[in-house]
Amino acid sequence: MEYPMSWFLLGESDVGQNRAEASQRALAELNPRVTVAAHTGELSEAFLASFQVVVLTESPLEEQLHVGDFCHDQGIYFIVADTKGLAGQLFCDFGECFIVNDPAEGDPEHAAVQHISQGNPGVVTCMGTEDNHTHLFCDGDLVTFSGVEGMTELNGQDPIPVRVLDGFRLEIGDTSSFSPYRCGGLVSQVRLPEVHSYEPLRQALEEPKIQVANPEELLRSRSLHAAFRALHAFRKEQGHLPRPRAPADAERVLELAQSLGAQQGPLDEDIVRAFASVSAGDLCPVAAVVGAMAAQEVLKAITGKFLPLDQWLYFDALECLALEGAARVTEKDCAPRGSRYDGQIAVFGAAFQEQLGHQKYLVVGAGAIGCELLKNFAMMGMAAGQGGNLTITDMDTVALSNLHRQLLYRSADISKPKSAVAAAAMRRMNPDVRVTAHQNQVGPATELLYGDDFFQRLDGVASALDTLEARAYLESRCLRCRTPLLDSGTEGPRGNVLVMVPPLTKPLEPAGTARDGTFPLCTLRYFPRTIQHTLQWARDEFEGLFQLPAEHVNRFMEDPTFLEQLPAGKALEVLEQVQSSLRERPRDWRDCVRWARRRWQSRYHDAIAQLLHNFPPEHETSPGVPFWAGDRSCPHPLTFNPENDTHLEYILAAAHLFAQVYKVPPCSDWAAAQTILRSVVLPPFMPQEGLQIPLAEEQEEAKEPADCERLAELTQDLAQQRQELVGGEEAQVPLMEPIHFEKDNDIHVNFITAASNLRAENYGITPADWLTSKRIAGRIVPAIITTTAAVAGLACLEIYKLVWACRDLSCYRNSNLSLSDCLLLRIQPLPPPTYRYGGREWSCWDRLEMQAVGTDGQEMTVQEVLDWLQRTHGWTVTTLLRGHTVLYDREEDEETRAQQRAQRLSENLEDAGQPPRRELELYYVCEGEDAEAEDARPPLLCFLP
Repeated sequence: MEYPMSWFLLGESDVGQNRAEASQRALAELNPRVTVAAHTGELSEAFLASFQVVVLTESPLEEQLHVGDFCHDQGIYFIVADTKGLAGQLFCDFGECFIVNDPAEGDPEHAAVQHISQGNPGVVTCMGTEDNHTHLFCDGDLVTFSGVEGMTELNGQDPIPVRVLDGFRLEIGDTSSFSPYRCGGLVSQVRLPEVHSYEPLRQALEEPKIQVANPEELLRSRSLHAAFRALHAFRKEQGHLPRPRAPADAERVLELAQSLGAQQGPLDEDIVRAFASVSAGDLCPVAAVVGAMAAQEVLKAITGKFLPLDQWLYFDALECLALEGAARVTEKDCAPRGSRYDGQIAVFGAAFQEQLGHQKYLVVGAGAIGCELLKNFAMMGMAAGQGGNLTITDMDTVALSNLHRQLLYRSADISKPKSAVAAAAMRRMNPDVRVTAHQNQVGPATELLYGDDFFQRLDGVASALDTLEARAYLESRCLRCRTPLLDSGTEGPRGNVLVMVPPLTKPLEPAGTARDGTFPLCTLRYFPRTIQHTLQWARDEFEGLFQLPAEHVNRFMEDPTFLEQLPAGKALEVLEQVQSSLRERPRDWRDCVRWARRRWQSRYHDAIAQLLHNFPPEHETSPGVPFWAGDRSCPHPLTFNPENDTHLEYILAAAHLFAQVYKVPPCSDWAAAQTILRSVVLPPFMPQEGLQIPLAEEQEEAKEPADCERLAELTQDLAQQRQELVGGEEAQVPLMEPIHFEKDNDIHVNFITAASNLRAENYGITPADWLTSKRIAGRIVPAIITTTAAVAGLACLEIYKLVWACRDLSCYRNSNLSLSDCLLLRIQPLPPPTYRYGGREWSCWDRLEMQAVGTDGQEMTVQEVLDWLQRTHGWTVTTLLRGHTVLYDREEDEETRAQQRAQRLSENLEDAGQPPRRELELYYVCEGEDAEAEDARPPLLCFLP
C-alpha cells in the first residue's frame, strides 16, 4: 500500500497493509456504536445487494458503469465520488422514485396572526417578532392555521397556498363566507414530501444534468465532465495517469475530451489542459471538500432529509495553477520523491513543499472546524520543516457532545484540554509537524502574549471561532499587523470561508450584534406565543429552582453579611428565597415527589387560573377591543393526570433535581412515583384579589420599596435557623448543591422539555420534541461534520495561495457552501476601498514607516516626526495622537507646543519600555481640495526598530 497524503486515518506503520483492513481499525475507533467491516474481495452482485447505499471512489469507469447499472435496477442508491489533482466530481442516482420527506433546511416558518380579513382573497396580517422582523414565508408556501378565534373555519384546514404581499401580509383563499376574525392564531408552514427521479450512470454520462451555482459555471463544469471521461480513456490507453506538467500528455487528454464530448457542446480547452496537467496529484483539501459533499448525499439517501444532487457536480481549484510560482513549475519539479507528500508535489512541486514546511501559523479554536483544519495541516506537511511552527490555542476541554463532529478527540480525552489533545493527534498523523498547544483566549487580556510582534512573525492566522465578538477582535489584530487571515464558519449544512490578504482584499465585514435569545419578561411570564418563549421560560425555571436558591443558601450559611452588599429590595428577595429553601428541605425521595407535584400545580394550574381571574377570556381593554387578541393568546389551566407521560416526566425530572440540590438519594421508579402522587391532596385554588400583573416590560422592571420591617424580621429568623443548622463553631456548614444547566445532561433536558411543553399546552402552542428542546434551550448552533470538513478543505486551498505569496487578487476565493442543496459558490474577494488624502490614493492596509531613532542616535522627538512628514510628504500636522494620548496639538499656546515638540516619543506613551515597534494615529491638514473630505484619514505611521 502506498501512502497518499489525504489518508489522515492511516500512519506510516500501515504502509504495506491492505487499505480496507487498515482503515477499518481506525474507523472503528471513531464511534464504537457503528459497526465497520472490511471487504477485500470483488464487488459481486451478491455482496452489493445487501446495501442500501453504495459509494464508489477512485473507481475505473467500467466498474462504475457495471455497479451503477446493478444498483439502479435493484433500487440501491448509488454515488460516485472522485478527485484528481485540483478537481473533483460527484454523481448521484437515487432511482426512479425517490421520496424527499423534508426538502428544506431549518424548522418550518410560523408567525402569530394579528388579523384576518373577510374577502376573496382573504388577507392575513402577521405580527413582527421581538426584533421587529417580518415573516419569512415565500410565494407558494403551503400553510395551516391553528388557535384562530372567531374565524375558526381556518383551524384544521388542509394546507393552503399563500401569496406574499409584503413583510407582514399574506394573501390566502376565499374567506368571505367565514365567521369574522376575533383574535389569536398561528400560521405555520407545511412541507410536503416530494418525489424525484434519477437516471442511471450510463445514461447520465451521455446526457449529463450538471448542477451549478450560477449559469456562468456551466461551460467549466461541462469541460470537466468531458475531462474526467477523457482521463479514464487515457488511463486505459496508456496504463497510467498523465504525467505531472507533461504537455504531451495534457494535449492527448484534450484530444480525447474533444472526441468524447463532441455532442455536448464546446469545451474550455485551457481548463481541460490544466486539469490533465495535475490530475496525477492527490490533495487533502480537495478530498475533504468532495468527500464531505458525498457523505452528505449518503445522509440524504438514508433519511430523505434535504434535496439530493441532481445529478452531477464538479468542483475545482484550478485557479491555483495561475499563481506566479505555480505557473513556473516543471515536470522535473513534480517528479515523485518517495515522500508522503508526492501527491502534493505532483501539483505544486518540491520547492513548494519545502516552503510549506517553513510556515508559521496560529490556529484559534480547536473545535469542529479547528479539528478539520489541523487534520489537513498535518497531512499537507504544514510547519513540518525547519523553522515551521503551528500554535493552537483553545480554552475549552473536550466534552462528550464534541465527539460526533470533532474527529481528533476520543472518549478517553473527555475533560482534557482541546488544544493539547489536538496537538498530540497531529503528531500521531505526522510526527514531523512542529506544533505548540496553548489554553489561552486571544483577546485584550492576552495582548502581552499575543502582541504585535507575535502576529507580525506569523505567515497567517486561521480562525475557527464561534462567537462574533472573538472573530471581530482577531480580524482587528490581523488588520493592524497586516497578517493574512482565513475565517471559517458553519451553521448546520451551511458554511463559508472568507480570506483577508494584505494589501489585496478588503477587511472582513464587521461583526453584527448577536441575538442573545432574550425576550421581554412579560412575554415569557404571561403572554408566550412560540415554543422559543416557553423553552426560555423553562430555562429560567431551572435556574430559579435548582441553581440560584442553593447558591444563595450557601452564601448565607457561610457568610450572612453578604446581604449587606445588596440593595434592600434585592436583599429581601434573596432572604425570602433562602427561607423558602430551608423550610422546604426534604427528608427523603417521597418529599421530593410531593414538592414537584405542588410545583406542577402552582405553575400549570394556579398561575394560569389567577391570570384568567384578573383577565377573563371576555375581558376588554376598552369597549369593543378584546384583551386576549393580537400578541396575547388566552391560556387555559391544566389538570394533573399521573397517567399522562408529560406530567409524570416533569414530576420525575423535577424531583430528581430537587433531591440532588439537597443531596437526597433520588429514584427513577415511575410506578413508585405514581403511587406517591395518588396520595397527594392539594387545597383548591383560591384567587388572590388585588394581585397586580404587569402588562409591559417597564411595569415588569418596576420594584416596590422594600418592606424594612419584613427584612428585619426575616434576618432575625434566618440567623436563628442558621445557628441551629451550623451548631458549634467547629461544626461543618451544611451546604446545598447548586445545579447549572448542562445541555448534555439528559435529566436537565428532560425537565426543560416537559416544563416547556406543559407551558405550551397552557397556551395552545405546538410542543417541541426532546432533541429540538435540547437544541433551542441549550442554544446549540447546528453543526455537522460534513460541513466542517468541506469548509476546512476550502480554507486550506486558500493557504496554498498564501504560501506562494500570491499577489494576484483574482486567484483568491471566498466560498459559500450549502450542503442541503449541494451548492458551492466561490467568488473573488473584493479589493479594499480606497480614499484620497494628501494628493494620493490610500487604503486601510497602507502604512508610513520611519526609523524610531533620530540623527543623534537617540529616540525620535515629536519635532523630528513633524519634520519628516513635512519633508517626505509635504504634510503639515495639526494633531499627533497615539490612542487617546495627545503628543502634539497646534491649537495649544506656543510654550506648550514647544514642550510637546521637544519630547521623545516614549515620554508620553503608557507603553514606554515595550518592544520598539510602535504605531501612532495621525491627523493632518494638507494642501488641496481633498484634505477636508469626510472619509479623509491619514495612513498609520509605524516606527521601525
